Amino acid sequence: MADIVIIYGTTEGQTRKIARHAADYLTREKHHVSLIDAADAPEDLDDRIAKADGVVLAASVHMARHNAAVARVVDTHKAALDAKPGAFVSVSLGILSEDADERAEAEAYAADFFHTVGWTPRAVLHAAGALRNAEYDWIKRWMMRRIARQRGEPFQAGVDQEYTDWRALEAFVEGFAKSLSV
Repeated sequence: MADIVIIYGTTEGQTRKIARHAADYLTREKHHVSLIDAADAPEDLDDRIAKADGVVLAASVHMARHNAAVARVVDTHKAALDAKPGAFVSVSLGILSEDADERAEAEAYAADFFHTVGWTPRAVLHAAGALRNAEYDWIKRWMMRRIARQRGEPFQAGVDQEYTDWRALEAFVEGFAKSLSV
């Protein structure tokens, strides 16, 4: 079984939930998993990565950019990350769009991130996130309602809407874990 480090950066909490789900799934499958919040990366992260068989990074996208804490982790620990097989989970709502150009734009955020940080993973999953309607202030709620209306989608203030495909996430991390033992 594989030893995997999962490092995540979240804005509203869905990427944390995705990373925890991936860690829980891999643990049930008898893998050893270390789950690390990029905002609180430990000083011994290089050592943890060196001892692992592979690393999964998960980052939310907001305003066309991936989570800054994950970018800092890559910048600070690039040599350790480059020495191990890596996978990346890009979390955005743009991947849900029925418009091919909008989906391509969401996929391009990951390519831009890899180019900017100078790191290339072995595998990439574009995962849909969630709308945290219950947590938004009135300005963000107004903006999200407007976007939903433009797309002809329902918006319920105070009701969270989760779009993550948990089975696709499990298949992705399982495939990555299996690739580490080949």
